[in-house]
Amino acid sequence: MTAAMVEPGQASHGRQWDYLLQAWRELDVPEGWHAEIDEGQIVLVPPPHPHHHGIAAAVQRRLYKNLPEELEIYQTLGIHIAPLDKLYVPDLVVMPSAVIEAVDPDVNEPVDAAEALLVVEITSKSNAKDDRTKKLWAYAHAPVESYLLVDRFDEHGPTATLFTGPQNGAYKHAERVPFGETISLGAPLHTSLHTDAFPR
Repeated sequence: MTAAMVEPGQASHGRQWDYLLQAWRELDVPEGWHAEIDEGQIVLVPPPHPHHHGIAAAVQRRLYKNLPEELEIYQTLGIHIAPLDKLYVPDLVVMPSAVIEAVDPDVNEPVDAAEALLVVEITSKSNAKDDRTKKLWAYAHAPVESYLLVDRFDEHGPTATLFTGPQNGAYKHAERVPFGETISLGAPLHTSLHTDAFPR
């Protein structure tokens, strides 16, 4: 669902982002929904299926096992992909807590996606293609160090894929496992995800 859009000629490219960001800040989003900025428009994303939340909870619980004290896990945090003027709200973001503490308390400002050490997206039927392609490309451009895609709707069955090593707008490495197997998240998280517990 599109909430707002910049018409051709309405704003210069430099001002278009400012216009959209201001609209995003002021938007009254229905409970459970969130708003993202993509391709020059604000898009409303509906609440996901309960199984989606179950996977997010399982991932978060596992991440906390070995999480360094200077890092934190954030839900529904707006992150700005500055090179592309996009704003996404991933299911989970791991980044230094100092980044969040430095944000102006009086302004609802997205944080720089490049500060994220891990972004987690869990597909829904309506957005699976975007998570696999558009967001994969955007997070590599940010660059986000690691992108975990939990794809409940993969055509070959539910999978989890960890993309790492962003370089020149693409990830150099990808480790993909079907649900039921374990995937290692590596440094600095030093933990493994056991996907057999994920709801399908």
